[in-house]
Amino acid sequence: GRFVNPEILAAYRARLGLDQPIVVQYFRWLGAAVTGDLGYSYTSAQPVLTMILERLPATIELMLSAYLLAAVIALPLGVYSAIHKYSVLDYFGTGLSFLGIAMPVFWFGLILQLVFAVQLGWLPSSGRETVGDTGFVDQLKHLILPAIVLSLLYIAGWSRYMRTSFLGVINSDYVRTARAKGLRERRVMLVHGLKNAAIPVVSIMALDIAGLFSGAVITETIFSWPGIGRLFIQSMYSRDYPLLMGIIMMGSIMVVLFNLVADILYGWLDPRISYD
Repeated sequence: GRFVNPEILAAYRARLGLDQPIVVQYFRWLGAAVTGDLGYSYTSAQPVLTMILERLPATIELMLSAYLLAAVIALPLGVYSAIHKYSVLDYFGTGLSFLGIAMPVFWFGLILQLVFAVQLGWLPSSGRETVGDTGFVDQLKHLILPAIVLSLLYIAGWSRYMRTSFLGVINSDYVRTARAKGLRERRVMLVHGLKNAAIPVVSIMALDIAGLFSGAVITETIFSWPGIGRLFIQSMYSRDYPLLMGIIMMGSIMVVLFNLVADILYGWLDPRISYD
C-alpha cells in the first residue's frame, strides 16, 4: 500500500531478489527453472510447478481431444473434397471452412452452451466433472462441447490445406504413372496420393499446436475447464508473475516437443528426407 514502512518494503524486496538488476533476476530464475524450481505463487503461496502439474492433465485432455477430433474430420473431408471436386460435399466443406475461420471461438462456445446446455439440457455447460460423479460417461459429456469449440477452427483450416495439397498430388506425374501400371484407384490414392499430400499438412498441424494452446485459454475460460489456460487468465488478473512465467515456459516446451514429433513424422512420410 501507500503507507508501507520503507524498511519493511526494502526487506521484502531483498528477500524476493527484486533489488537485483533485471538481467540478474532473469538468470537466477532460469537457473532455478532448469532444476524444476519455478518459484512460488504470489496469491496461493504454493509451488508454481505443483500448480501447473495439477492443471496440466485437464489441458492435455482437452487439447488432445480437440486435435484428434479435428484430424479425424478435416483430413477425410479434405481428401473427399479433392477427389470429388465441385461436388455438393465439396461446396459444403468449403462453406464450413469459411464459417469456421470467420466465427469467433468465444461466440461459438456461448451459442453451444445456450443451445445444448441451457435450452436442450443434453450436456453440462461447464466444469470437467459433476460433483460426486467421477464416471467416464460424465467426464465425456463435460468434454464434448469444449472439444468441439476448440477444434472448429482447425477443422476448417486443415480440410482446406488437405484439399489443396491432395489436388496437387493427384495431378502429378508419379500418380499418373501408378495408374498407367494398372494399380487400383484406391491404392493409388491411399499409398501414392495421401502419403505425399500429408507432408505439408503435417507441418501445418505441428505449427498449429501453439494456436491450440492459446485457443485452450479462451475455451477453458468459457467452459470453466480446470486447466492451465484458465489458470493463466486467473494469474493475469492477480498479477501472479511467477505463475505466468511458469505457464509460458511450459507452453513453449510443449510447442517444441510437438515440432520435434512433426520432424520425426516427416522422415516416415517422405523417405527422401534425411537427418544425417
